[in-house]
Amino acid sequence: MRKFALAILLFLGFVYVVAKLAEIQNIALTLQRGIWWFILLALLVEIAWLINCGASFRAIYRAMGIDEQLGTLTLIVSAANFVNVVAPSGGVSGLAIFISEARRRNYSSARAAVSGVLFLLFDYLGLIGILLVGLVVLIRRNDLTLVVVLASVALVGLAFLFAFLLNLGMQSAVALGNALAKIARFINRILHPFVHREYLSEARAHEFALEAADGLIEMRSKPKSMLMPLFLAITNKTALILILTLVFLAFKVPISIGTIIASFSIGYLFLIISPTPAGIGFVEGALTLALTSMYIPLEDAAIITLSYRGITFWLPMLFGMVSIRVLEKVGIKSNSNSEPQTQV
Repeated sequence: MRKFALAILLFLGFVYVVAKLAEIQNIALTLQRGIWWFILLALLVEIAWLINCGASFRAIYRAMGIDEQLGTLTLIVSAANFVNVVAPSGGVSGLAIFISEARRRNYSSARAAVSGVLFLLFDYLGLIGILLVGLVVLIRRNDLTLVVVLASVALVGLAFLFAFLLNLGMQSAVALGNALAKIARFINRILHPFVHREYLSEARAHEFALEAADGLIEMRSKPKSMLMPLFLAITNKTALILILTLVFLAFKVPISIGTIIASFSIGYLFLIISPTPAGIGFVEGALTLALTSMYIPLEDAAIITLSYRGITFWLPMLFGMVSIRVLEKVGIKSNSNSEPQTQV
């Protein structure tokens, strides 16, 4: 069954790439017009960004009492990103990769799932810090729009919701279970006219909370363990800002620190708030509009957006396609040649 699911995912990835082949060719041709060493540096920084994501999960896993290798987590993160694009389901499909790999490696799948939520929380906190600077720039330039304000409020709301639920888990497994059961009940009421059954199990929500709370309580006992994921979240955003800067330099477009931070903030904000996986369509439009509002010519804005998304979306996408296959091969080899890890 697992091999069948893998085959379906790889097929969907192949179909997606073929459907977007013209766009990929356009990106490749555009990148060839830039100064090659700046493009190469941007690609290397993107690879460092992928490793940084794996390091972020490793720091969170360790705080949750799970020991996993950096290389493995980098592959899992990349595979999850790939699955979220080709089989979008509000991030649940990507989370299933973490849960599946946790079960195969014989450690807590609930802790692995909570680690994903913690990663998102730290990611949002890192963005909020940069977004505050970007909003100040937009206000000073009189470019702040209602859409950006509403998207920023939605981002803060999501961060607050995650922080609230995680704090509940740190205080009490029962409290977290009750909160998750209420959320499950609410979702079931909405979906009942369509699926005619309980889509989410309230009993499972309590079981999940009990298992996840153990890891959160362990993390609470080591508060300093949260500093590294937060630091890596900031370096994560710094790497992406550096890539955007290198793209500007590659095409000899005049830049300022304010323009870089404000445009990056808007682009990444709509990547998170967008209803499409990885912000497909929304990020491209938002970033292009943001650049043109800062007096970047439309042609240059389109080139920068196309190149930036080519490096930060398509490179991880293709790497994720390879990663999901590598994880399967490594999993088969480890299952046949070694004993499973001791459960944490």
